Amino acid sequence: MHTVELPVSGSDIPLAWFLFFAAASFSIGLFGVLVRRNAIAVLMSIEIMLNAANINLIAFWRYVAPPPGEGINNGVMLALFVITIAAAEVAVGIALVLLAYRRWKAADVDRYDTLAG
Repeated sequence: MHTVELPVSGSDIPLAWFLFFAAASFSIGLFGVLVRRNAIAVLMSIEIMLNAANINLIAFWRYVAPPPGEGINNGVMLALFVITIAAAEVAVGIALVLLAYRRWKAADVDRYDTLAG
């Protein structure tokens, strides 16, 4: 049988690179949320921000040893939970955007201020 040998923690890519990439991704997503007016683009920017959080979760899971008595897959489980929440957010967000588009004939978030009641 052939066994696959996993690399020693921290020997492939430094943790700082993952953190810089996640920070840059989160910044791009935040910029998109603050600048964009199209509702679909805002939803995509939120997804970029959630993916940056997932990169941090998986990077810290890979490079930091778990505390004694805790499970070894906490980072992965939390990342899967974030992915599930992101999928639900997209489904609800797209549904709301489609309903608003049917009513106001625009996907511009500035037009949705009449929802304030």
